[in-house]
Order: sequence, then C-alpha cells, then structure tokens
Amino acid sequence: MQVDKIYLGDCVDIMKSFPENSIDLIFADPPFNIGIKYDVHNDNMPYEEYYQWSIQWISECYRLLRKNGSIYIAIGDEFAGEISIILKKVGFYFRNWIIWYYTFGQNQKKKFNRAHTHILYFTKDKENFTFNDKDIRIPSARQVVYKDRRANPIGKIPDDVWQFSRVCGTFKERIGNHPCQMPEDLLELIIRTSSNIGDIVLDPFGGTGTTSSVAKRLNRKYITIEISKKYYEIIKKRLNGEINQLKKSNKTEVIHQKLLFNLD
Repeated sequence: MQVDKIYLGDCVDIMKSFPENSIDLIFADPPFNIGIKYDVHNDNMPYEEYYQWSIQWISECYRLLRKNGSIYIAIGDEFAGEISIILKKVGFYFRNWIIWYYTFGQNQKKKFNRAHTHILYFTKDKENFTFNDKDIRIPSARQVVYKDRRANPIGKIPDDVWQFSRVCGTFKERIGNHPCQMPEDLLELIIRTSSNIGDIVLDPFGGTGTTSSVAKRLNRKYITIEISKKYYEIIKKRLNGEINQLKKSNKTEVIHQKLLFNLD
C-alpha cells in the first residue's frame, strides 16, 4: 500500500491488497444506484446485486480502518437505510445520521425536489475514536444573540444538519463533467473532525479527487481509488495543480458561516 497515491481499478479488489488496520479515516461517496450516467459504472444494478456489492466494499473498509478510525458515507434516500444496516452488521458503531442540505436542489417532475443527501457517520470502536471538536466549533446563539454567560466560550459543536451548496455545472469549483462532485468545504469539515495531521485518509470512489485534494491541503496522507481512467486522469491533474481550483482565504471561517443557519 502506497500513500499519497491514486489507484486505478475496482475499489474492492484494490482494498483487498491493503494491510488491515492501516487507515485512519474513510470518506465514501458510492454510486447511489439511481441511474446516474457515470463514465464506466453501471448505476442501475438489481437491488440484491447492489446490496451484496455494498456489503463487499463496506466490509473491506472495516478491515482497513484502525481501531480508532471513522467512516463517513454519502448516500441517497433510496439506499440510506440499507447502508446503515450493513454498517451495523459489519461491526461499525453509529455516531450520527447527518443531513447535507443544499438550497440549490435538483428539480423533479413527479415528487418533491431533492435538496439533501444523507451522510452516515460511524466509528470502528464505540468509545475510542478521533473527534477534534475544538477544530470545528462555531459560535452559538447563546453567545452571539442572547449574550448568555453560560455559553461555552469556545462555541458549540455543529449540528447534524449541514448546509453546503452542490457543486453545479457553472460553479468555479467545478472540475470536468463528473455528475456528483463533492464540495471542498464539506470534506474539510469531515477531515478536520475525524483525522489528525499525518493521518491516512482513504476515498474508495475518487470521482474528481475532492477528498484527496482537501486531505493534501490539510497535511494528511491520502489514498484514492477510481475505476474510471477518465476521472483518474482528472484527479492526477487536480493533485498536480494542473487544474485551476477555487481559492479561499479562510475556508474554516466559510464553513463556520455556512453552519450558523442552524444555531440553537
């Protein structure tokens, strides 16, 4: 297993070649199996085939994670329940069912518009895991609105509803034509929370390389797996600085501002 590397191929096969207890944090944004047009993946598997495939890659994630490791999985409505059950059956412990809410939703014709994605947060150990609360705290309403002296002076831990815009086709952060690019701000919050400098962050479904790009910027080691040669080449260019990306002077402050909508 090599760190700071992009692997081209099937994530289950490649993860099987890695040593157990070697990864600190996993973020996975697997295909939702709702008919999205990816480069090479069939996103329309029969139910049982998709379910069994999910067991395979999640089981490998469990084997690879260190005892204090965490896993976050982004998934749609259609299979969120199944993925949660698989995580529990494999041996993970539930921490949060996070809702990623985006105001720039996806228009629908025969149902309410889709404006959220589920992010399932689980740990390998029930008690022993990395959670850097001081790195992610935000001002609370008790502090900024009510001036309550009982408020924690360092702020509160963010709620389990996060507001980040989707990376749409016209956005400056957009890279290539991948249908499901993740926003950097969201990955930064996850990586700051559940890993430390020098830790190894794995993304089994590389996409456009957002996880590895943010991990690199935050001085973590990364491993990214991508089955598409087209997206693999995009990730390489992104990590080599060959693709212009959105620059922000203070991304942590931007994250804090976006989370303030849910003050209590």
